[in-house]
Amino acid sequence: MLNNETNNAPFIKVEGLTKRYRPDLPPVFENINFGIQKGEFVCIIGHSGCGKSTILNVIAGLEEATSGGVIMGGKEISGPSLDRGVVFQSHALLPWLTVEDNIAFAVRSRHPEWNRKQVLEHGAKFLDLVGLKAAAKKKPSELSGGMKQRVGIARAFSVEPKMLLMDEPFGALDALTRGVIQDELLKICATTKQTVFMITHDVDESILLADKIMLMSNGPHARVAEIVINTLPRDRSRETIHHDPQFYRIRNHLVDFLVRRSKEIQQSGSAQNSEPLIARPGLEEATPPPEPSGDKQPKIRIVN
Repeated sequence: MLNNETNNAPFIKVEGLTKRYRPDLPPVFENINFGIQKGEFVCIIGHSGCGKSTILNVIAGLEEATSGGVIMGGKEISGPSLDRGVVFQSHALLPWLTVEDNIAFAVRSRHPEWNRKQVLEHGAKFLDLVGLKAAAKKKPSELSGGMKQRVGIARAFSVEPKMLLMDEPFGALDALTRGVIQDELLKICATTKQTVFMITHDVDESILLADKIMLMSNGPHARVAEIVINTLPRDRSRETIHHDPQFYRIRNHLVDFLVRRSKEIQQSGSAQNSEPLIARPGLEEATPPPEPSGDKQPKIRIVN
């Protein structure tokens, strides 16, 4: 049984999460521990095979961990729930339904007692949030890839989940469309104060969207090796973010981890018995790390 104490606890608490697909194989990842505060936007980055999607699926209640678990709002997650909305790379719209009816399908699962007018009016608010109110009567086949993903995002928000889980939702889109949807997502999250956990391989995307960026070492035995605090102001925009010197400090730090340090951690095995480092590479002044202690508190590393 996990510790479900709620005093000063994060909204989402992942404890000792380990996934092993066969007893004779090493775990894909092991002893994953992190927390997410309410209203926080967290991105997770790592090479293919380190278990990012599996972690997301466990939080969503779609997959079971070998050991460990997830607590949300003081209750242990044991299966899927409308409190957790999921957006995958594939939009997964029902092709025989219109845009508004795709969203209505989700809204009815949350509000089965509502009549059709109430359902459609509620869904229309979220179509408007993603700029697609005019496309309400269209079928998915009449939409571009980017528009389909925006419908998928509107559908996820329409059930008003306590947390949104996104698995590379923009990975298949061209750069221009991706940028437009990133902007829409930032606006929606600012409006709704949504808690988000998102997988991405795009370093720039993570800096634009996230409050914290979790870096995973390579599998097997993958771990959350570092948690990078995004020190850029939260009102970030694609047009101006690259003018801030902090952007390049953070970006270089993330790229260096993916290119070099993630492999070194895997080869040395150093991630298996250590807590994740907390890094603030955007800060201009460097502070030496604290002296080691026996309380297993995360180490702080501030990088210029």
